[in-house]
Amino acid sequence: MFSEFKKFAMRGNVMDMAIGIILGAAFGKIVASFVKDVIMPPIGMMLGGVDFKDLQYVLQDEVMKDDKVVQQLVAIKYGAWLNTVIDFVIVAFVIFMVVKVMNKMKRAEPEPDPTEKKCDFCCSTIPIAATRCPQCTSELAAADA
Repeated sequence: MFSEFKKFAMRGNVMDMAIGIILGAAFGKIVASFVKDVIMPPIGMMLGGVDFKDLQYVLQDEVMKDDKVVQQLVAIKYGAWLNTVIDFVIVAFVIFMVVKVMNKMKRAEPEPDPTEKKCDFCCSTIPIAATRCPQCTSELAAADA
């Protein structure tokens, strides 16, 4: 069983996938930091000093008794959700751009030279080098060399 697993794990596409997942996780951290530390502070400043991660709708306040928390705060943290949505949009856009560039970099395979042509008289398919049609026996122009 171990040898089968080793054979499976060492295949090229499995290793490529593992590397992609690791790089994707690292990229996600970079984007999360970019949103949290670079994008959201200026947006919050423009909106009057709002820190989006602190935006929440409190359903139940925290209850304290003798400096102990008896009941935890219950809140809908829509600011944190907004940060996550912005993270997703940035990641999706970057992936879109990478795929677009990769598709542009792919070279289109050149079409092979034709090996057949149509007879001008009977429309039969004949070899490109033929000078006479085997179907209608018409003389054809020599193939351009």
